Amino acid sequence: MSSSPTRRSGRIAKAFGAVLLVGTLLTVPLLTAHPATASTVDDPEGAGTVSVSGRPADAEGRPDGRTRFSYAADPGQTVTDRFLVGNRGSARQDFTVYGTDAFNSPDGGFALLSTSEEPVAIGAWTRFENGEPRIQFSLEPGEVRVLPFTIDFPAEATPGDHVGGIVASVVEAGTQVNVDRRVATAVYARVSGELQPRLVVSEFEATHVGDWWNPFSGSVLIRYTVENPGNVALAANVTMGVDTWFGIPATQAQGGSVPDILPGNSAAFEFEAGGVAQWLYLLAHVRLNPFVDDPDTAKQLPVPATTRDVVTWAVPWTVLILIVLAAGIAAAVWWKRRRDDEYAREWLEKTQSEARAAAQREVELVAAGKAPTND
Repeated sequence: MSSSPTRRSGRIAKAFGAVLLVGTLLTVPLLTAHPATASTVDDPEGAGTVSVSGRPADAEGRPDGRTRFSYAADPGQTVTDRFLVGNRGSARQDFTVYGTDAFNSPDGGFALLSTSEEPVAIGAWTRFENGEPRIQFSLEPGEVRVLPFTIDFPAEATPGDHVGGIVASVVEAGTQVNVDRRVATAVYARVSGELQPRLVVSEFEATHVGDWWNPFSGSVLIRYTVENPGNVALAANVTMGVDTWFGIPATQAQGGSVPDILPGNSAAFEFEAGGVAQWLYLLAHVRLNPFVDDPDTAKQLPVPATTRDVVTWAVPWTVLILIVLAAGIAAAVWWKRRRDDEYAREWLEKTQSEARAAAQREVELVAAGKAPTND
């Protein structure tokens, strides 16, 4: 997570007039995504250029500038809208347009179910002019088609945000590879009722990384998981920090952002706080300030912030080694001085004992009437 802490960055990440290119090789899917409203690829078989476009349209069937479909509805209500599909390539193309459900990829990206997966929520509530949740047709090069569709909200639809997408898909069959070129526009529908906007940091861990021999440099690698247990899609501005003893900051607070986390979804992120020395005790902490990332001000809600922290350890091995060496040297000096003092005391006691013995012998000789002799 290295983006700036602005709401605009969350909207860019979520502006899902996006291209989903799915390649199937020996039944293994390949998925790539690009922030555009058209998918253009040269056909390797020489049949021409394949280009698919899809976007919201107004009542006259013209693009109206919306980056997503956004609705507010009551349970049991039906909404109607239009999806403009175009063949911008140089060959006739067979299209499949359908509604589907959205989810968060492991890194928090906006993702949709694959073409073969059946939706169970808002995608299943979508109907096209044929009365079905998907419709198939062909378009000549340069031809467009406006597709009216409805979303029938069930009477038992739960309150909160229901998120999906309207997808235009063109599948090309090759000798070894089937390529599914998909263009999708996100659908955000809020059903009335009790709203529970909430984000939590469900997992949070931190590790100090750096050269063990340099106690003055390093960083803290933070891994955390953001979960949405509520019923409102929420993005968040993020503030990360690392403190040490007595709450003193070990590095400057650094910010970032979390894209929309859909209700019932979670995503894992990684963040590296630089400039953290080896202070032994480190407290990594995060603060999420969630918000509704929607241009419709009527959908904005106050959302409480959430925090999480964890203790990690950064052992200053060089300092510790120097301390151990210094302590060892000091202990050796102390031990040597103590031994020297003991040797000096023993020598002094010995010489004093010898002097007392000599004096005693002289006294005994004098008492015996003999003159002392010098040996």
